[in-house]
Amino acid sequence: MTPAGREELIALDRAHVWHPYGPMPGRSDPYLVESAAGVRLRLADGRELVDGMSSWWAAVHGYRHPVLDAALADQAGRMSHVMFGGLTHEPAITLARTLVEITPPGLEHVFLCDSGSIGVEVAIKMALQAQRALGRPGRQKLATWRGGYHGDTFHPMSVCDPEGGMHSLWTGVLPRQIFAGPPPAEFDQGYADSLKSLIAAYADDVAAVIIEPVVQGAGGMRFHHPEYLRVLREVTAEHGIFLIFDEIATGFGRTGRLFAAEHAGVSPDILCLGKALTGGYLTLAATLCTPEVAAAISAGEGGGLAHGPTFMGNPLACAVANASLGLLSGGGWADRVRMIEIGLKSGLEPLRGAPGVADVRVLGAIGVVQLDHDVDMPHATAAAVAEGVWLRPFRDLIYTMPPYVTDETDVARITAGIAAAVAAS
Repeated sequence: MTPAGREELIALDRAHVWHPYGPMPGRSDPYLVESAAGVRLRLADGRELVDGMSSWWAAVHGYRHPVLDAALADQAGRMSHVMFGGLTHEPAITLARTLVEITPPGLEHVFLCDSGSIGVEVAIKMALQAQRALGRPGRQKLATWRGGYHGDTFHPMSVCDPEGGMHSLWTGVLPRQIFAGPPPAEFDQGYADSLKSLIAAYADDVAAVIIEPVVQGAGGMRFHHPEYLRVLREVTAEHGIFLIFDEIATGFGRTGRLFAAEHAGVSPDILCLGKALTGGYLTLAATLCTPEVAAAISAGEGGGLAHGPTFMGNPLACAVANASLGLLSGGGWADRVRMIEIGLKSGLEPLRGAPGVADVRVLGAIGVVQLDHDVDMPHATAAAVAEGVWLRPFRDLIYTMPPYVTDETDVARITAGIAAAVAAS
């Protein structure tokens, strides 16, 4: 692409395109991507960047994967979309069966929806409808812990961190939920006891507890001890409260286990999946639940779940999701994630104690450097790009969640990019 062509596109972008979490027009111009293959993004000016973000944690197999490309083309040649009301199709049926087989035990019913945030909306609606149908209509609150992130639509925003999160703008508009303190990295019996006491105290008001298991994503990239999941499973079961795990960020291998719930060996009543479900090709999410939840909803006054997206069960997305899960089924992803974890630890640990660095943490294919101040976004991003790496820092965090197909050399390049971003911040 010629320089004039690039400038024209960027000018049009500046005039008309609203980018995530920013003003209109933006404070700085985005980088123009021309194509992507493997783990590399090719910019319109010819530069290539190793993608340290998996396109917001979704492109776990990288770009232009031949298996996923073939699945998409094959399905497009037969049927791109058909309404899911009164109709069904093989890609959706196969996907549902596979998800039931690979997710934690007891989750037998699958609701396919558009995006992660909508998947959380569906999970919340399931919990509220089921409690109402069970004769507990007063249970309308949700409980969670601080530091979480569950999406940008309204009910998910209400269970994001109410002060430190990006949704504090909506204080006074969103429903007021019940929050425990943020979960510690290590197991603390005092915290566990306080968690149980809080939930017990509000048991008559709470429909569900919703959390991100083991890793809190966009709320702060914090890790917590898996034992807290067992604590929550015990106390919610005791009080007839549904337990929702939001694994939109952690599902499909990111933490070193196929699902983060496996670190604790527990099953939720409702599970939210998304992001890597299609390998980053198309937007698709899934909300799974137990037969008990489904039976309560179906026997209730509505006669079914009050939700039905236009693009529910889209055949293109389902076909690619099936191909993506097929790539994971061999188990080789686990060795690759372990290799990435080793490389991230090796490359990031030297930053511990560096000026401005508050913490360094790694789990699976997640590497985080937390600063003691907010990141200088333009300078940090430019410094990483100069190292041939694409990163997207936020708040006080410079982090990476690379595709699983990233090799040792490119993991080292990513950590060098993070070091450069830290130095520039």
